[in-house]
Amino acid sequence: MSRDRLGKGLGALLGEYLEPEVAPSEVRTLPLTSIVPNPLQPRRVFTDSELTDLTSSIRENGLLQPLVVRPAPGSSDRFELVAGERRFRALTKLEWAEAPVVVRDADDETLLVLALVENLQREALNPIEEAEGYQALSERFGMKASEVARSVGKDRSTVANLLRLLQLPVSIRKMVEEGALTQGHARALLSIEDHVKAAEIARRAAKEGWSVREVERKAAAERPKRPRPAPPKAPVVLALEQSLQEHLQTRVEVKQGRGGKGAIEIRYHNAEDFERVFEVITGRPVSEVIE
Repeated sequence: MSRDRLGKGLGALLGEYLEPEVAPSEVRTLPLTSIVPNPLQPRRVFTDSELTDLTSSIRENGLLQPLVVRPAPGSSDRFELVAGERRFRALTKLEWAEAPVVVRDADDETLLVLALVENLQREALNPIEEAEGYQALSERFGMKASEVARSVGKDRSTVANLLRLLQLPVSIRKMVEEGALTQGHARALLSIEDHVKAAEIARRAAKEGWSVREVERKAAAERPKRPRPAPPKAPVVLALEQSLQEHLQTRVEVKQGRGGKGAIEIRYHNAEDFERVFEVITGRPVSEVIE
């Protein structure tokens, strides 16, 4: 991701927080127990393999980059992670008592944006986690999709398409999170209004290894068939309809078929109105006919 595309001021923030260039005097040591994870961290899935590799690297080479923390709101001796969640987890796994840190001031909006960007740079978020991060920015800070996109250096359409994934049933979102379905599969399933049917197709797609194109075909088959609109009526037919309505004092519709065939539909509101319409058409009251 190009930093030139990041929102106003965020390029500087990335340099300050994600890859801090600090003097040795700025680095301090904190007990690991005084540091808590980023409360706005959008990433929930950390694989064992990547943490194992990082743990081995730190055990062999030490921690090459300090954690970035901020003072925890309302506490004098607690700190929240701003950047370095994976490193923090690896240090915890190694049972380090202390960790080198750089303390920075960061508000909640900055904290969430930085967590998103850090993970996006590493392509560490699955599509659902990424979408939930964007939704959090939108809901917590009243940001529009265009503002969210600008903050994290993404196209507006990319952010909007990801946010749409949150409309999917929970079972499908879970499959996307676990990697059983791709974002492309999930987007194809959005067109199915019946969530039960969508979940059924999702399960089959994951089990049988369907391509995105195959899911698109299945989804298209589930869309409700819309009736073809009736061809426009000729002016003379509209005029005759209007004349009949005025004569019968009720709604009349002339339905045209093929080969000159058709039907005239006359509406009535109740039994009394039916008798009135009948008498207007035939010139005889209903009572004379049924006696």
